[in-house]
Amino acid sequence: MDLAVWGLVAGSGWASGVNLYLVVTLLSGAGRLGLLDVPELFLRNDVLIAAIVLTALEFVADKIPLLDSAWDVVHTAIRPLGAAMVGYALGGDAPGAEQITAALTSAGLALASHLAKATARAAINASPEPVSNIVASIAEDSLVVGVLVLAVIAPILAIVAVAVLLVAGTALALMLVSLARRGRRRLQARRAERRGGGPPPPPKVSRP
Repeated sequence: MDLAVWGLVAGSGWASGVNLYLVVTLLSGAGRLGLLDVPELFLRNDVLIAAIVLTALEFVADKIPLLDSAWDVVHTAIRPLGAAMVGYALGGDAPGAEQITAALTSAGLALASHLAKATARAAINASPEPVSNIVASIAEDSLVVGVLVLAVIAPILAIVAVAVLLVAGTALALMLVSLARRGRRRLQARRAERRGGGPPPPPKVSRP
């Protein structure tokens, strides 16, 4: 496979871990519009219809606190497996070993981005307001579109971008988890103070 295909495999693999159905919808739409040469699988009507319906469902579920995390749990296996199928299909007529490598690469990238997303969403859900979930969802879908477009027009930059996003996503998820834990500890301390009628008095210092 040439570099253009590997760029698309990397981009679609990472993006599938964030929103698999949007990736399939975009690839199918680009193929039908003649903007991208895609395998026949993506041009099937049933594939496009199913991808659009599931994209719409994820669009809603991904913006509702707690439901988004439940959706992520369900898709822990679905996204990497779907990414493997996408990567294998993008391999086209390449030798079997290259197609398998593309599938495994795509699945690995999808699993990594999915875990970063799921971890970040779980941390965000420590805050009950829905605004942060909506903002995160829109940002994630925008990145999916951006990475796929970059994979088509500049494969090398797409591969670099995927590497940067993997590192940044992992770092952001860990930071959000740390902030969520600190916030939870503060909340528990406040509740303990309220139940006890206020903070405990300072210890008395004995004088000789």
